[in-house]
Amino acid sequence: MRNNRFSFKKRDAVFYKLLMLIFVLQFSTIQAQTPMKIPPSLQKGDTVAILATARKNIDNNLKPAIDLLHSWGLEVVIGKTIGLDDNQLAGTDAQRAEDFQHQLDNPNIKAIWCVRGGYGTVRIIDLLDFTQFKQNPKWIVGFSDVTILHSYLNKLKIASLHAAMPVTVAKATPETIESLRKALFGESLKYEIPSDATNRLGNAKGEIVGGNLSILYSLMGSNAQIDCKGKILFIEDIDEYLYHIDRMMMSLKRCGCFDNLNALIVGGMTKMRDNDIPWGKNANQIIQEVTKGYSFPILYNFPAGHFHDNRALILGKQVSLEINKASSKLIFE
Repeated sequence: MRNNRFSFKKRDAVFYKLLMLIFVLQFSTIQAQTPMKIPPSLQKGDTVAILATARKNIDNNLKPAIDLLHSWGLEVVIGKTIGLDDNQLAGTDAQRAEDFQHQLDNPNIKAIWCVRGGYGTVRIIDLLDFTQFKQNPKWIVGFSDVTILHSYLNKLKIASLHAAMPVTVAKATPETIESLRKALFGESLKYEIPSDATNRLGNAKGEIVGGNLSILYSLMGSNAQIDCKGKILFIEDIDEYLYHIDRMMMSLKRCGCFDNLNALIVGGMTKMRDNDIPWGKNANQIIQEVTKGYSFPILYNFPAGHFHDNRALILGKQVSLEINKASSKLIFE
């Protein structure tokens, strides 16, 4: 009798474990299939907030950006962090988080335009509450250090905009400005550029993710680590030693980022540095070497990153990529 009771308990335990496993698998599948939320397109009369999440902005340099937004029929709110000075940062972590949270929850603000990059956004990301934002998403715009926000929002299944920032508007190319306008106002966004001889030809489709390579590398192992599976990864960087590029690419490789990647887009690798004893390869050659064991298409020298021609990319959006000998196309669906 005792043996029978023990047998029933054992079978019940196995049964409950199987039920739990089925639940976990189904929940994971539902999570994986959750559609990406695209924030509403801007309309004339909408308001954009300009604020700082990282490096301070104490100069009187925002007129070109404000004039640009006004020319598009938009209103502008300047955040409390503009002008704050806490050594390198635009105020304390608490001040930057409070300013961002206020604009995040304000229903009258339809987009948040981060004034500049540098360093510091990672210091406030865990102080933010995205509860209201998830219900009513709005465009978060910027690049460089803003990659932290892009990656975190991607985990929340909300698209964001990798694009020029207010301090870069004055020197931005017309193509950069027009791509930002189209992305914000929901117009068709597509690019065709001359192909580089080092490209790996091919076609791919998938969700585009990524941003600044150094930031993506720094987020590995955190709750904002980028998910590369089935995606098209975009990377760019500035002012890095070449061996740092190798180290970061090797780390992405070792964490499995390239195992199920659909394609790789390499933007500007700007102002790279080298040691007295040269590394022996430039940034693109390093990327080429680290990824040589994979078959996914690779597009080099895409016009996005730390230079004047910084085209907008809607991270989290589905895209199609065609890399041919003569030219390459990136089309947002």
